[in-house]
Amino acid sequence: MSANITLIVSVALVVLLSPFFAKILRLPTTPIEIVLGSILGYFGFIHDEKIFHVLSEFGFLYLMFIAGTEINLKKFLKTPKTILKRVFFYLLILYAFSISFSLYFVLGKVFMVLLPLISVGLVATLAKEYGKTAWLDLSMVAGSIGEVVSIGILTLTAAALESGFGIGFFKTVLSLALFLIFMFLLFKSMTILFWWFPKLSLVLMPHQDNQEQDIRLSMAIFFLLVAAMMYLHLELAFGAFLAGIFIPTFFEHKHDLEKKLASYGFGFLIPIFFIYIGYSFDLRALHMEGLIYAAAIIALVMIAMRVVAALVFIKKLGMIDSVLLGLSHSMPLTLLIAMATLAYNADSIDKLHYYAFILASLFQVLIVMTAIKLIMLYKTQKGLTAKTPQ
Repeated sequence: MSANITLIVSVALVVLLSPFFAKILRLPTTPIEIVLGSILGYFGFIHDEKIFHVLSEFGFLYLMFIAGTEINLKKFLKTPKTILKRVFFYLLILYAFSISFSLYFVLGKVFMVLLPLISVGLVATLAKEYGKTAWLDLSMVAGSIGEVVSIGILTLTAAALESGFGIGFFKTVLSLALFLIFMFLLFKSMTILFWWFPKLSLVLMPHQDNQEQDIRLSMAIFFLLVAAMMYLHLELAFGAFLAGIFIPTFFEHKHDLEKKLASYGFGFLIPIFFIYIGYSFDLRALHMEGLIYAAAIIALVMIAMRVVAALVFIKKLGMIDSVLLGLSHSMPLTLLIAMATLAYNADSIDKLHYYAFILASLFQVLIVMTAIKLIMLYKTQKGLTAKTPQ
């Protein structure tokens, strides 16, 4: 009982004090939460209690849900073909670099999957901190496509590691394909339905809402899609991400809904997830020979390959904003840890590289968040910051 009280109090203090430490150290809140979680875990103030694990999982899914709310599918589908082509080349460069790097250094096939992973979860935190900018909008578009690819690969890789390329693997492929077809048809059907009955969105989410009906419907969509992914044995984050897309796509009149959903998440659930990520890394592993070097190399390679690949957007964004876009995709924290865990449990990587990937994911957050902050400060001082036209 006393241990659980210590856990609750420790988590509460981290959630409360992290913003103050962030202001003092002039760092984003996210890495502070991760580092504090790791330190408190090392000294035993935080331990692996079931409710803590469940809340962190829910925080991760909610983070993916919030990331989805940044995407209006109707506007996304109107994205110019020239930009989509650049996104395609951007992803192609990432995977080509990853395959070449892995083959040259004989790192194994799983590295080809791990190095180019993209997650927009932390891009949502950047959008909250820096507002709507051209590079963040394009980052979300490119990142969303990259994340769909990454989650698809994550799902297939998980099936391959668990059951090999047998019946189980092909069942997973079939389930994923059928689910994507179903979601496509569902989006099309809802588009037609809302076109024929334009007042339906107002009925479901009225302007004058004293019953918090908008929050209730949002949460219902979130849980239904997560449940569907659970039933199909697919990646839950994918369902949460798609659930978020529903909100701005079909309920555009609720302009403040995304902020309401994000405020709740970033004020409670999402910090718990980051604290748990910090706790999951055992600081005693730092004594392993070659660990810090391996983690640093992984982190720097993953950042560099994204920054270089992002130069395909230089004509659209310019040099500085292209670099910012590449940096924003250099924090696939959640997917990287999830994939590293799967690979380690399947004996595809050893313990050293498992801890190296976890440590690298932390390095990436610290390096990238700090670098973006410095670049944005430079842009502000030079008067280069331009908001996206409303």
